[in-house]
Amino acid sequence: MAENSQSRTARRKQKKTKKKPLWKRIVFIILSLIVLIGIGMTALITYWIATAPDLDPEKLQSAYASTLLDQSGEEFAQLGAENRDKVEYEELPEVLIDAVIATEDARFFSHPGIDLRRIGGAVIANFTSGFGSQGASTITQQVVEKSFLTPEKKLSLKVQEAWLALQLERQYSKEQIMEMYLNKIYYGAGAYGVKKASETYFGKEDLSELTLAEAAILAGLPQRPSAYNPFENPDLMHDRMDTVLTLMVRHDKVTEQQAEEARQVDITSLLTEERPESRQYDAFIQKVEQEVSEKLDGADINTDGLTIHTTIDTNAQEYVEFLLTDSEENPIQYPNENFKAGLTVLDTNSGAIRAIGGGRNRDTGQYNYAIQGSMQPGSTAKPLLAYGPAIEYNKISTYHQINDDKPYEIAGSDKVINNVTRSHSGWVTARQALVQSINVAAVKLFEEVGSENAKEFAKNLGMTFPDDQAILTDSIGGGTMQTTPLGLAGAYRAFGNEGIYNEPYAVTKVEFPDGREVDLTPESEAAMSDYTAYMVTDMLKDVVTEGTGTRANVSGLPLAGKTGTTNLPDTGEAADSWFAGYTTNYTIAVWTGEYSEENKRLPISDTGISRDLFRLVMTEISKDVETPDFERPSSVVEVDVERGSNPPALPSSYTPSSQIITELFVKGNEPSSTSEKFDKLDPVTNLSGKYNEEDNSINLTWNYNGNNVNFEVRASVNGGEMQTLSSTEEQSMTISDVESGEYQFQVIAVSNDDSESRSDPATTTVTVGEAEEESLPAVEGLSAEYLGDQGIIDVNWSYNGPPAIFEVSANGQTQTVESQGIEISGAAPGQTYTIQVTPIGQRGNNEGVRGEPASVQVDIPAEDTPENPDDGNENENNENGNDNNGNNGNDGNNGNEGNEGNNGNNGENPNNEENDEEESNAPPQEEEEPSEEVNEPEQPETPEEPSDGEE
Repeated sequence: MAENSQSRTARRKQKKTKKKPLWKRIVFIILSLIVLIGIGMTALITYWIATAPDLDPEKLQSAYASTLLDQSGEEFAQLGAENRDKVEYEELPEVLIDAVIATEDARFFSHPGIDLRRIGGAVIANFTSGFGSQGASTITQQVVEKSFLTPEKKLSLKVQEAWLALQLERQYSKEQIMEMYLNKIYYGAGAYGVKKASETYFGKEDLSELTLAEAAILAGLPQRPSAYNPFENPDLMHDRMDTVLTLMVRHDKVTEQQAEEARQVDITSLLTEERPESRQYDAFIQKVEQEVSEKLDGADINTDGLTIHTTIDTNAQEYVEFLLTDSEENPIQYPNENFKAGLTVLDTNSGAIRAIGGGRNRDTGQYNYAIQGSMQPGSTAKPLLAYGPAIEYNKISTYHQINDDKPYEIAGSDKVINNVTRSHSGWVTARQALVQSINVAAVKLFEEVGSENAKEFAKNLGMTFPDDQAILTDSIGGGTMQTTPLGLAGAYRAFGNEGIYNEPYAVTKVEFPDGREVDLTPESEAAMSDYTAYMVTDMLKDVVTEGTGTRANVSGLPLAGKTGTTNLPDTGEAADSWFAGYTTNYTIAVWTGEYSEENKRLPISDTGISRDLFRLVMTEISKDVETPDFERPSSVVEVDVERGSNPPALPSSYTPSSQIITELFVKGNEPSSTSEKFDKLDPVTNLSGKYNEEDNSINLTWNYNGNNVNFEVRASVNGGEMQTLSSTEEQSMTISDVESGEYQFQVIAVSNDDSESRSDPATTTVTVGEAEEESLPAVEGLSAEYLGDQGIIDVNWSYNGPPAIFEVSANGQTQTVESQGIEISGAAPGQTYTIQVTPIGQRGNNEGVRGEPASVQVDIPAEDTPENPDDGNENENNENGNDNNGNNGNDGNNGNEGNEGNNGNNGENPNNEENDEEESNAPPQEEEEPSEEVNEPEQPETPEEPSDGEE
């Protein structure tokens, strides 16, 4: 038993020693995995192929039309349904086929539908640069994709595309596939298919007339039809044509000499003078095309049969297009044909694009100034790079003090930044500086907050910077940062939306023909604190009510906005003119400028048209819409501040109301100390006065316990009006050559630092000689007139004497008045009234003293009776009337003379008051917005740097 057991153990050990080596086991596992993966991939590919769509012949013949829906879901446009002419293969010239094959698929006539060599190169590129970085689609595959599949970069779709391409090659000839391809492609400018493109660009319906250069242009267009549009971008198209010609030489389609001759052709000379008809809403549709292409890689709204949900407000879009089209009805009359404009309208709450104005009198496919290119933003950059960042990071208030004392000297340079007025205001608040668009203040704020913080703040609002760096002159809009009306509107919208930003968007959702939907609405994020958004907005509201933007103001709307201009670097003349503004409902950014026919920048003729466009569009889209005001968040507090205090201080109980202003502070950063500047001074003490008979003078003395004051001495005589005699820094004063009477003196301490800081008056009385009564003068110019239609006697007089009241007696009835006139009612017809007026003194020694009376008579006409009809005594009455009227006229004239004198003394001429009121009510004359400039030499960082905010 033991022996058998031992032999079994030995046998087991022997088996262990005969196991396979480890490397063989690893190879076996790897091969097994490969087999399993292969089986899995084969199964997956088989599934993808099995689920591929059928080759529908109808879909091969034409492209799908895409449908565009407005913000309410109503169709407003179809793309690809029209403007297409089919071409047969026999009509295609060899030069065009050679150009297309060399550019798109060099082995088209030899491969079976897929090109393995291209696939190999694409696989390597996709491994090194990521999937989808390089395509390997042949012309056949492109036909399949445009006819049956979506443009997504998915492996399943590429497998289906290859499979269907192989099937297509089996069922159709190469010539038929080429014909399908050239009839499907979108060539830009609203042209679908190569035949329509030839007619659109060159005016040639017969393709056999195409030259080598024209064929190269058509072959190069499909890659980027909008960008390469030769009508708008002939230089860019020339570069693309050169690429096509180079490929044709490489693949032996033309000689180098032929290619070089074609390169020398001026592209604009080839183009037809007849431009494509304008497509309604084209500027907005261009943005839709751009957005779908960027967010759905490879999608083409002109050929893919998409249903696109957009944000357009067609009423707003139509009004914008109306304002940008020359007509007699247009309220804006543009100065010339070189004047360009672009604008964007956004929903302030969502960032949805409601309308786009791409340019004046635009044709389909023309340059879109609202979304293409970029320009320096001028002073509209100040909230983005100076004031906004300073509030966000440094929590400055709208009262924050900035010293605008002199031109700003750029460190390490002999260049300076000046204000456009070439004047300086000294210490100003942040609010004043922004409202007046003071350049020196903006660059100093930029320095306070730091370029990194300023850059990050602006980047959070969609701005971009070359080399990812914000420079000093960016803070006034004359540096390297550039933007478009769309980008600027998106940034300003965040200020009106409590600091929440998202990229402006024209498309909310896209539906593919197979029913699949893709949501393209961008996500929102907080770009700044709510206190920053509100405080910037509050300052920008003042810009449109009292600053440089008054021409853009819309009465009745709570509106905020900012102007901006830039200068031409060589002449310093104004170039770009901007206005960006917003309500709680809408945000609009407008750019205007001028370009010559050669696309050269010109001085702008009218910088105010940008504000006119804003005002008119905002008025139109806001009518019949409730526009609430901007709501102050709990993070912001309003505080009364004493004007001029630095750091800010609360006003004291003695601060004059004229020296108190209300400003905004981030909660927790408001001032707590109280100003002592206007604290009431202590009054003088021991004031006394003594009459000196020897030199007939009065000597005043007083005491005061304090420094840095002077003393204002005032006096009144015999109860008359108190008048200022003089000021002194001494504590005594002598008044010489006095006359008899009662003198009352006041002495007031006044601060030398501020004349409004004063003490209560100290008072003393001095009597010189015996107080004598003065006789009061009689009234002057006494007149009385009976006003028959009112049944009253109108009595008037003037008076030039000590303070008095007036006793008026009329036929024994007496009344006392303070005014210099009275109306007596109840006059009896046929009576003669004797009216007497006597002045009675009111103050000092004259109190109760009666002056000389003055009198006047007035006859009251008798009432008409049947026994004495009017016409019976016509002549007599007329004579008496003339006499009486003559007398009354003389009295009236005397009264007027007296009134004139009195009014002159008292400054109460009602005519003068009326004139003053008319003058004050005259509408203010708005100054034209000046340009931003930098003193020569020009800006240090870029050749087109402006220095000043336009304002």
